[in-house]
Amino acid sequence: MPHPPTHATVGKHAAGRVGDVRRQNLALVLGGIHRNGGVTRARLAADIGLTKASVSSLVADLLGAGLVREDSIARDGERGRPGTGLVLNPARGALAAEISVDHLAVGVLDLAGDLLFQESVERRNRGSAPADLLPLLVEMTGRAAIAAAASGVELLGGELTVPGLVDAERNMVLAAPNLGWTGVDLSTELPGLLPGAPFGVSLSNEANSAALAELWHGHGATFSDFLYVSGEVGVGGGLVIDSRLYAGPQGHAGEIGHMVVHPDGPRCACGGRGCLEAFAGQDAIYSAAGIEQEGRRMERLLERLADGDEGAVSAVERAGQYLGIAVASTARVANISAVVLGGHFAALEDWIAPALCRSLERYAPGLIPAGNVAFSGLGQTAALVGAAATTVRRILGRPYELIS
Repeated sequence: MPHPPTHATVGKHAAGRVGDVRRQNLALVLGGIHRNGGVTRARLAADIGLTKASVSSLVADLLGAGLVREDSIARDGERGRPGTGLVLNPARGALAAEISVDHLAVGVLDLAGDLLFQESVERRNRGSAPADLLPLLVEMTGRAAIAAAASGVELLGGELTVPGLVDAERNMVLAAPNLGWTGVDLSTELPGLLPGAPFGVSLSNEANSAALAELWHGHGATFSDFLYVSGEVGVGGGLVIDSRLYAGPQGHAGEIGHMVVHPDGPRCACGGRGCLEAFAGQDAIYSAAGIEQEGRRMERLLERLADGDEGAVSAVERAGQYLGIAVASTARVANISAVVLGGHFAALEDWIAPALCRSLERYAPGLIPAGNVAFSGLGQTAALVGAAATTVRRILGRPYELIS
């Protein structure tokens, strides 16, 4: 994933054309403002190792591009007029769109990281062709863009996140079993979600987007290495190592939902047998709890759990047991010592956590202590926030694209 530079060496390189050095330094300065909102030009110059004159020139370009703005800041212990600090401009933002098995959603995040707009529409998308869904999503992103404009926010780019394996370079959904998609090329459809956006619209995996949201806006403040497990109709996962998403050589690392946890288990939507998803996905839990009808199924499951219904409690405990097997195996391979659970796992925390912790202690004693089992507080916005925040960081890493 693109990230703003985090050290000052690029400004001191002698090699390369002057234009290249300036491009790198623009990203360097913008990254410094991102990390230290309200920083003065002088402080910024000292932090990143450039001269004050260079920083002032670069800041002028960033102000002209509308990426930063000046803001008054108080100087601790000093009298007189407040100083002038630099912050990311909240009048610029990014779009996120999500296709899930049971809903479509869109959101807008400004450069400061605030979620300004969100819309979610329940819809059964399993088996729906992209040609059926993309026009609906275009309508929703259009409403999001209008809402952003009404708030004075210009959208510079976006990201569509889906529950499946993706090739982001080719804008291709390689396999999304729960949608029934294989080898779906979205390269012609993505630009239509935000026409004319200078940074375009990219494609991502839903669990990876949610993992990034957790890293940047959730438990990433506590854990630098963790497995994020997304519980929806399917089960997805994202690996965070050294405070960065590790997606693997082809971008598919962390797919815990299709880890085999029972060799003789039931058939999974992926075509295999005994996958975690077949025990801990929403449909699997509902079926084991005897909740078969559509509509309000999570609400009814929670009601039964609160009433102590044996079938519901057993179904969730079984999911926690197999979840523990998968997490324990992943922890041993990836050398992580924390897990964060989102989606329906977070909603079921009171009932699934004890079974999960017992399973972890049985299969990987001491590897992931109970204090390192966390549940996301981002709710249903996780994937949207992560997708939009990824676009924000793409913008911060390439500000020169807005500067002539």
